[in-house]
This record gives sequence, structure tokens and C-alpha cells, in this order.
Amino acid sequence: MQAVIQEWHHYLELFHEPPIIRELHIGGGTPTFFSPENLEKLITNILKVGKIHPQAEFSFEGHPNNTTQAHLQQLFELGFKRVSFGVQDLDYKVQKTINRIQPFENVERVTNESREIGYQSISYDLVYGLPFQTKESVENTVKQIITLKPDRISFYSYAYVPWLKPGQRGYEDSDLPSDVVKRSLYETGRKLFLEAGYVDIGMDHFALPADALALAQHGGTLHRNFMGYTTTATNLLIGLGASSISDAHYGYAQNLKKVEEYEEKIFNGEWAVFKGHHQSDEDLFIKHCILEIACKGELQVTLLDRAMNETLFEELSVMQGEGIIILSDSGLKVTGLGRAFIRNVCSLFDKRMKSLPEKKLFSKAI
Repeated sequence: MQAVIQEWHHYLELFHEPPIIRELHIGGGTPTFFSPENLEKLITNILKVGKIHPQAEFSFEGHPNNTTQAHLQQLFELGFKRVSFGVQDLDYKVQKTINRIQPFENVERVTNESREIGYQSISYDLVYGLPFQTKESVENTVKQIITLKPDRISFYSYAYVPWLKPGQRGYEDSDLPSDVVKRSLYETGRKLFLEAGYVDIGMDHFALPADALALAQHGGTLHRNFMGYTTTATNLLIGLGASSISDAHYGYAQNLKKVEEYEEKIFNGEWAVFKGHHQSDEDLFIKHCILEIACKGELQVTLLDRAMNETLFEELSVMQGEGIIILSDSGLKVTGLGRAFIRNVCSLFDKRMKSLPEKKLFSKAI
């Protein structure tokens, strides 16, 4: 924690005036493993040297098993109004396999406590494609979750990456659902979300119609960054802590992943960045196209014409034939059916991703 505070001060040395903090997200793990007192120390040290935007939005990730009322109260008093809980799945066999046993009662408790304290938005993370999941188990999980009416739901595809995490192996390949079954698991969940009144935001995200994400989508102001969909578009996103990623618009930078190596660099007064990428003009253009499709579900004809080449035209034509998109004189538009495949549509514009070996792709549509 002290290393994170120190890294923040490294950044402050580069600024000519106090930064305006528009969004603050504590997560990428489970910050509620820290005590409320330690979290208060961390947040206070970050906020005391910056100006808080009048419309600032603070959010954090919590674990239903260890997020206490004291955690919720402390963070609420520090300005946090949004909270996301990692639910994953409610089936006991699945939970045991992924070492994430947490009963529905714990999810219900933290949800009710959050609402009583005054949190404006409660979000759940669910995962499909986990070992031993079935259509019936996913249906049961979603039906239970819907009774609590979270404002937002993220329904992520399970990323099985043993080449990155060798320890991620408490089951056999045969215990994982096939791609065909995995697709049916997603469609099962999506159907139940829509029937319950949720809006399909895209890229695995759903929200109630009155939620800020759904309103931003409807108004054409939705944005997306490393943390997912957001209602705020900024040119500077600073990532603090091990493995975090920063986005300065013209470039990306990622911190060292191992905590010990990260802390050593920071305490020695060095930057803990171990890799990055400088955005070329073409990179920025492709990024703009992808954000337009991901956030608005369409791409204007002037942008589409500039991006178009023979290969892209052939790939888009196939998607049009499958009913995923519509190509017209106005440009590209994702259909209702195609909303579940927005990531696939976006990937067609990413030349760098196409050059990577398939096994190195962390995020997949199925």
C-alpha cells in the first residue's frame, strides 16, 4: 500500500498543478482484504493532493465474503458511491472447483447493506464457461441474481490462460464446456437478463434502463477504457499498483506484475513500468473506430471508408450475411443480434491483434 502512495507522488512530481480527479476505481482484485483503516489511509493520501471534480465517480470491487459493513461505510464516507461484487457463479460444485465458495446469502447481505448506506449503483460480475457449468446451473445462478436487482451486470467469458497462470489448473480440459455449449450458456444468461428488463450495453455488460450506463448508451455518450464501460471520457488514466495499466492517449504503460519487483522499483525511486506502447496516428484512428463500434454500435461511413481494404470488406460482408451488422451508404451498424458479437466486429479493425498467435489472446468472444 505504501508503494502505491509513493508511486502516486512520483506522478505528482510531473504535474505543474494539482490533478483533477474525475474517476477513481479501486480494484483489479479484492481491496476489501485490507482493513477499513488501511483503505482510509490509502484513499486519503491519494485525494489530499488532488482536486476532486464536482461530478466525480468513485467505485471499488468487493468480495461478498469479506466486505463488511465497516468497509462499506468507510468507503462511502470517502466519496465512493458505486460498488461491484465478484459473484462468478452460485453453483457449489463450480465454486469449489474454482476455489471461490460464497453462498447467495453473503451476496444478498452486502447488497442490502450497500443500499441501506446509500450506494447509488451496485454491480455484479458473473462468469460463463467455467468448469462444470451447465445450462441449468447458469439459469439457476442468473435467476437468483435477478431477484436482488443489481443496477449493472457483467457477464464475462472465462479466460482459461494456463500459459500465463500455470496454477490455474484444478480440473481437466474435459470439465470445461465446449465452445458450442459455452455459447449456449451466454445466450441463456442474456435471454434472462433481457426478460428481466436489463439493457444489453455490449461486450458482456448489461444495465437497468435507469442506470447511467444505459442512459449514456441511449444518448450516444458512452465510453470505454481499461476498466470497462464508463460514462466519462478522459485523456489521462493513471494506473497505480502492480500490473496496472496507464493510458495517456498517445501511449500505454503497464507496471511490473510481481508485487515484490514493483515495490523494489518504487522504493528505489524508479518507475515500475516494464512495457508500453506509443500510439501511432494509425493506432489512434483504429482505436477511435473500435470505440465508436463498442460504445455506439455503429461507424460512420467516412470512418469506414478510411479503414476499408479488401480483406476487411470480405470479413464485414460475411458478418452482414450472418445478420451481425448492416452495411449501407451511412456506414456500419450493429444489429440487435450482433450486439452479442461486438467484440468480434471490433477485432476485424485491429491489425495488431490479427498478427498475434491465437493462444496469446486473453479476451475472447466465446
